[in-house]
Amino acid sequence: MIYCGIDWAERTHDVALVDDTGRLLAKRHITDDAAGYKILLDLLVEHGDSEEDPIPVAIETSRGLLVAVLRTGKRQVFAINPMAAARYRDRHSVSRKKSDPGDALVLANILRTDMHAHRPLPGDSDLGRAIAVLARAQQDATWNRQQTANQLRSLLREYYPAALAAAETWKNGLCRPEAFELLRLAPTPSQAARLTRSQLQAALKRAGRKRGIDAEAERLREVLRADWAHQPPLVEDALGKQMFALLIQLEAASQAADDLAEAVEEAFPQHPDAEVILSFPGLGVQLGARVLAEIGDDRTRFADARGLKAYAGSSPITRASGKKSSITRRWVKNDRLNHVGYLWAFSALTASPGAKAHYPKRRDEHGDWHAAAQRNLFNRMIGQLYHCLQHNKPFEEQTAFPTHFSAAA
Repeated sequence: MIYCGIDWAERTHDVALVDDTGRLLAKRHITDDAAGYKILLDLLVEHGDSEEDPIPVAIETSRGLLVAVLRTGKRQVFAINPMAAARYRDRHSVSRKKSDPGDALVLANILRTDMHAHRPLPGDSDLGRAIAVLARAQQDATWNRQQTANQLRSLLREYYPAALAAAETWKNGLCRPEAFELLRLAPTPSQAARLTRSQLQAALKRAGRKRGIDAEAERLREVLRADWAHQPPLVEDALGKQMFALLIQLEAASQAADDLAEAVEEAFPQHPDAEVILSFPGLGVQLGARVLAEIGDDRTRFADARGLKAYAGSSPITRASGKKSSITRRWVKNDRLNHVGYLWAFSALTASPGAKAHYPKRRDEHGDWHAAAQRNLFNRMIGQLYHCLQHNKPFEEQTAFPTHFSAAA
């Protein structure tokens, strides 16, 4: 059997092929373009690569055009963690030398000796991978919007507390179109205090408000004209310009998050697994798409529910040595899926009677803190999701939480 290792870089890649005995069969230095990819594929074919029996490839990344080219057909591509590859490098040399061709050889030998200990990239469908791109991008845009909103809020506290008081009653606060229009109209508190009732009404209409415009304009007028502390005029004007720059970033981040959310809402319901995922309490289109993005639609990716729970970081980890033993939370995990799990468990408390009964039971009987109880609930529900996806069955409250139903009876 032949094994291939690729040490990738931005512009060039090093390729190494070894056989079962570890003998180096070939090595190449290719460019990161179509010509380089063709050289790589021809090299693999030259050493016996075929559609029925493709040569497995090890590489230190799971994304990019090179990986997309290698994943065509039935070829197994193994994304090796760079830290793990560095540990394997010490097995071949104690002098701590390092080179790109040598790293390619190390990656090929990883498959030769320990291919059973590494997982190939999952064979997700094109639709599943497209949804993963959109869901992750929307999640990043949401985080970016929140980060920018926090920066804007921190800046307004320094010189413009009236704006924070005005946006306090609005849902989503500074991310609302009303807040954008108000701050654009009056970047400083001195300018805001001079706004007339008609100007505020016009700003609310531009923001898309349809009802209660007169009452809201009167409330804003009273808040903005109240007695607030002020910075010196020159400092206030400078802070207003800084605020306006942040406001532009926040508007762009909000628009990007909204556009990507619409794209997710359009693509996710087309997936065959969407019906099963959306049947779970606490999962809507956005959270459901994020779950699908991280677990994929390859049914063979996880051997059992325990593997999925460990991947999500919901199951605890045991450390035992001699007479000492401790059970702690799992730190090595998929951070995106773990973040979704916290939101999922929190939403399920109001959507599922069984989940609502499970949470206080963990708090009272087992002494869990809030995060531990949420994590335990997520651990249980993601195991149920694994079962439902494997058997293509929707969520059933009575089957998922039978203890709650028997106690109610």
